[in-house]
Amino acid sequence: MSNPAFNNSPVFTTKAVVKSTTLNGREMTPEQLDELYGRPSATPTDTDRMTYEDTIIKIVIAFAVLLVGAVVGWMIPALAIPGAIIGLVLALVNIFKKKPSRGLVLAYAAFEGLFVGGISAIFESQWGGIVPQAVFGTLGVVGVTLALFATGKIRESKRATQIFTVAIFGYMAFQLVNLVLVWTGVLPQFGIQGMNPLINIAIGIFVVLLASYSLVMDFTSIKRGVEQGAPRIFGWQAAFGIMVTVVWLYTEILRFLAIFRD
Repeated sequence: MSNPAFNNSPVFTTKAVVKSTTLNGREMTPEQLDELYGRPSATPTDTDRMTYEDTIIKIVIAFAVLLVGAVVGWMIPALAIPGAIIGLVLALVNIFKKKPSRGLVLAYAAFEGLFVGGISAIFESQWGGIVPQAVFGTLGVVGVTLALFATGKIRESKRATQIFTVAIFGYMAFQLVNLVLVWTGVLPQFGIQGMNPLINIAIGIFVVLLASYSLVMDFTSIKRGVEQGAPRIFGWQAAFGIMVTVVWLYTEILRFLAIFRD
């Protein structure tokens, strides 16, 4: 079960098509081939294809917009709820849209920023200093995962993905039951995780491992898209996918630290 942001984009999974040596449906003459081969090599930018550099720029832009939204949400924490609702709607639109839209991805980043900033301000008001810890923790996990992936120390595999799928559905079911028990008053704040620090630590490590492997699958999808010559516009889809995983990781680390501090 890879990141849903990449699931609906065949450019990240299908093989590239090799072009034939034809011109307007006709075989090229030796002179035409010689002239063609004598031209300077076209870069991915010239052919409007995905590149790592261009995708990184799009990811940075998307996170910059999210940061601006987070600043607004930090100053007005009440915007966290509408930010979360609208962000969820925009996330679903981006997931199921066939062709990526820069405007929709940046709109998602802005509203998701309101949620992240608002929820961070609420947590910070109760547990002072928790937000910097969560930010550096998130950056640490992303940085280590990216370094391991770039050096080939960790790769996506069919077996690991199957285990990840079972684990993520199991975690979702656990959190759903936990949430119901808290809302009904059966368990105190934070539910099962808040009852024992060892349980909280174990679940926190488990979630970090899940998020790390999710990032590995995201990086693999981007690598596949670049190698197969995906259209340049899909760099925005990659930025959206990375953002979904990183925001999830940050909120989980924030909650884990709050439970631990509590």
